Amino acid sequence: MKQKTLALLLKAVIIGVAICAAAVYILIIPDLGRDLAFSGEGEYAYLFTPWLIVISVTALPIFAALVLAWLITANIEKGEPFCRNNAKYLAVISILAGIDAAYFFIASAVLMAVTKVYHPGAVILVLFVCFAGAAICVAAAALSHHAYKAAALQEQSDLTI
Repeated sequence: MKQKTLALLLKAVIIGVAICAAAVYILIIPDLGRDLAFSGEGEYAYLFTPWLIVISVTALPIFAALVLAWLITANIEKGEPFCRNNAKYLAVISILAGIDAAYFFIASAVLMAVTKVYHPGAVILVLFVCFAGAAICVAAAALSHHAYKAAALQEQSDLTI
């Protein structure tokens, strides 16, 4: 596959992920939260706004990572897949994922402790989301490490006559 084609496909995927994430954060999470908070006798209605704020803040690192992924794709399109900038962008994506997962875990734990609501389903969902964030953190860090090595080899190769 040619680099231009690969870059176009990656950009399409990034746009698709951005649209899906926007739909989840704008439509699905508030609607699902309303259903859960106001179902039955509405005993959890007071939790709707705090949880919505906690979850909405997690969108910021996700969309920042998508911007960095777009920049990586732009470098691939220019014919520079193994450059230090891409390695730096991947390192920042790793940090964003780690911060996002840690924030969500801590904010969820604090919110659950303050409200004394420890629903097993909510705890499992929080742990699943945190594990997914940690997995993305580790994967991006590994890719960043290998991208740095590839960039160094590329620079060494460029200097060889």
